[in-house]
Amino acid sequence: MISVIDDDASYRIATDSLLRAHGYTVYTFASAAEFLRSPQVDETYCVIADVQMPAMSGIELQTLLRKQGRSVPFIFITAFPEEAVRVRALSDGAICFLAKPFDSSALIRCVEAALGTYRDSTGA
Repeated sequence: MISVIDDDASYRIATDSLLRAHGYTVYTFASAAEFLRSPQVDETYCVIADVQMPAMSGIELQTLLRKQGRSVPFIFITAFPEEAVRVRALSDGAICFLAKPFDSSALIRCVEAALGTYRDSTGA
């Protein structure tokens, strides 16, 4: 299952539609807090998160989950692709860092890589 977390509803809907069209099970969330309160937090094999969101950024969410011992792969999307943020995200283990608007085939490649990484780390 893939969790898409983005405060921009249009990107949530578009990403959800794209992933479902490729056969993935997807849940969407408008914020990191909404995701953290959901039962899907324990069932997620890949997180696609916006970098800049109110209250908790995607980067902060990744850091929190890592501190909790969760190694779920992250793909970051952002309308503000800053190099320092990209470097931090990737050095903290993110699979991809995509600038909005992103190419749908690039996102699918990232998801395939993320799910392959997750399977390798869990034996699933």
